[in-house]
Amino acid sequence: MTNDATKTFVDGISIVTVVSTLNAWLPPLAAGFTIIWTVIRIYETKTVQKALGKDKERPDDS
Repeated sequence: MTNDATKTFVDGISIVTVVSTLNAWLPPLAAGFTIIWTVIRIYETKTVQKALGKDKERPDDS
């Protein structure tokens, strides 16, 4: 059997591995969602809607 010190050490390595993994994929994922959100917000603007011919009368949401 392993002792508590070994279990704690392996738990620490596990946490470092998880954090490292998250740091590898989380920034690109967040950047992707930011780009998608920005495109949606730009698409919803009155200027773009007018340019696309979808400028139906709608209440001002500003």
